[in-house]
Amino acid sequence: MSAESTGNASSEYIKHHLTNLTFGQRSDGSWDFAHSTADAAEMGFWSFNVDSLGWSIALGLLFSLLFKSVANKATTGVPGGLQNFVEMIVEFIDKTVKESFHKVNPLIAPLALTIFTWVFLMNVMDLIPVDVIPQIAHMAGITHMKVVPSTDPNITMGMSISIFFLIIFYSIKVKGAGGFFHELSRNPFEHPAFIPFNLFLEILNLVTKPISLGLRLFGNMYAGEMIFILIALLPAWIQWSLSVPWAIFHILVITLQAFIFMVLTVVYLAMAHESH
Repeated sequence: MSAESTGNASSEYIKHHLTNLTFGQRSDGSWDFAHSTADAAEMGFWSFNVDSLGWSIALGLLFSLLFKSVANKATTGVPGGLQNFVEMIVEFIDKTVKESFHKVNPLIAPLALTIFTWVFLMNVMDLIPVDVIPQIAHMAGITHMKVVPSTDPNITMGMSISIFFLIIFYSIKVKGAGGFFHELSRNPFEHPAFIPFNLFLEILNLVTKPISLGLRLFGNMYAGEMIFILIALLPAWIQWSLSVPWAIFHILVITLQAFIFMVLTVVYLAMAHESH
């Protein structure tokens, strides 16, 4: 096989693994699944990454059912391994929230727990060998299958935009519309002449919060997935010597990214509750 054909095969392999299973509206107005990488690229705005949505919903349900089952079976005696593990996570999130959020809001701790666990589960899918689930999907007639929802910017930005709406909601609820506008217009300079400049800075700061929150998670997980894909292109005898150390290091990355996403959410909502 020539170097050019090898390069083309590698490029197609990478493109295939980075392409979502997309259902959407084509240029002729019809609705259908994308059957190739080119088809997926031609889909319009009204399209859905079915694999990202499916895996994220499935992992969310797994988290909910698992924690509900543990809560229903919880005992005051010697806890089992799973109950002990869940209690450790809950206590860890509770302590983290108390350190960052000093107001009273019953939503914040459950939200933080949901974000951390859900994002972690989405991230941990990156540890599954890159060809296993796509090959199973291919045998079932499914052309593309990305199994790491957090490598899809639609998922990460959807979560961060939802948090952004919560920030706006609590900023207005706690401070009032006038107080929120005053905070935007009188910081960092109090003089009325600087109101336009203050608004520009504060609105820019406000808008960049969800953008940085979503893109940070997406960028780190996308880079990790890309490295796994590149390792998979190497000969089989060398793959394990590279993939195992990277997977061990990646456990730290996926946990840290879930923690950062959760902590920044709590910090942003704490700032929204501050009224001076």
